[in-house]
Amino acid sequence: MNRNSTARDVAVLAGVSRTTVSFVLNDVAGMRISEETRVRVRDAAQQLDYHPDVSAQRLVTGRTGILAYVERQNPEDAFSDAFLPQVLRGVSDAAKAAGFETMFAPVPLAEGAGRIERLLRGKHVDGIILSGPRADDTSLRRLLQTGAPIVLQGSWPGVSVASVDIDNVAAAWRAVDHLLALGYRELGMIVHAPLEFTAAASRLQGYREAVAGAGRGDLGDRFTVAAFTPLSGERAMESLLDQGPPLEAVFVSSDTVAVGALLSLRHRGLRVPQDVAVIGFDDIPMAIYLDPPLTTIRLPAYGLGWGAAELAIRLVSGDQVHQRHLILDSELIVRASCGAAGRNANTASHPDHHPSLPRDIPSGGIPSISKGGEAGFT
Repeated sequence: MNRNSTARDVAVLAGVSRTTVSFVLNDVAGMRISEETRVRVRDAAQQLDYHPDVSAQRLVTGRTGILAYVERQNPEDAFSDAFLPQVLRGVSDAAKAAGFETMFAPVPLAEGAGRIERLLRGKHVDGIILSGPRADDTSLRRLLQTGAPIVLQGSWPGVSVASVDIDNVAAAWRAVDHLLALGYRELGMIVHAPLEFTAAASRLQGYREAVAGAGRGDLGDRFTVAAFTPLSGERAMESLLDQGPPLEAVFVSSDTVAVGALLSLRHRGLRVPQDVAVIGFDDIPMAIYLDPPLTTIRLPAYGLGWGAAELAIRLVSGDQVHQRHLILDSELIVRASCGAAGRNANTASHPDHHPSLPRDIPSGGIPSISKGGEAGFT
């Protein structure tokens, strides 16, 4: 019996990452981890007599024991996001398991990164999880280059910082490919946020790659840009409907924004999916209760929060983290709004159906931690 065993020891014995160990032993919901991997992790923990010691995971005296979850948005935009509560629950639960508390702070771009820096330097918090990075956020870029204990929930090409995300390009590609597989020809997209937000730009890229791969590169510029809220989605849909030939289907890169888009279609007297099919992104809790229930890309919201918090705690605790980027899985959830039931449902309803995946996306779908934990941290 070894009462000094660590999560690292369990990970090595099981042949997985430490993050996979955390997800399995804490039974984190929404993680597509194979049963074989789960059994291997539990057996390793039992063999090593490993039990997490909350007191040992606390920081040394003088730390606050607080993590901040920072949204790089205006408060009104941040609080309208129906996806956010699930993420925050994951952050809070992971923090609590390690003896930390959490706080939430919307910090719009106009405030620069000064407020974020003050949270750290003023010892108000020990580490920060930052959601919604923007490519034009030069003050934040400079702060990240100092090695501050910040984890991105999202990604920022060209910036070396720890992060937790999904493959937004591949996930958007999957949504649009589903519409194409159902036979829709006149497509458009509502991007959920300004393109300076890296997730928005990546989801637009996925849309463009899908339509180009289907020989409809002319649709690549048939999109409008919303601003996080249902009202912005309503206005964006009105604008999109006024462009070009009549739409047959629309990809909306946020379910929250899609709520407004559906209302706009109803105001125009257009039926969903009979006149215009709709696919969203996120799978917020209310998506299944919309009229019609919304086909969408399901993100592991709770897991994104948990993974980001765990990585932040490891960084501020001084743990050595070799692999600093975690990519979690996403899944196409087919409901009524895409019209699959009245079309070729046999080829389009399965979440991992990829008739013509780009060469850089694995045939089995988006990388998942279920593959031996290879996508996790070590």
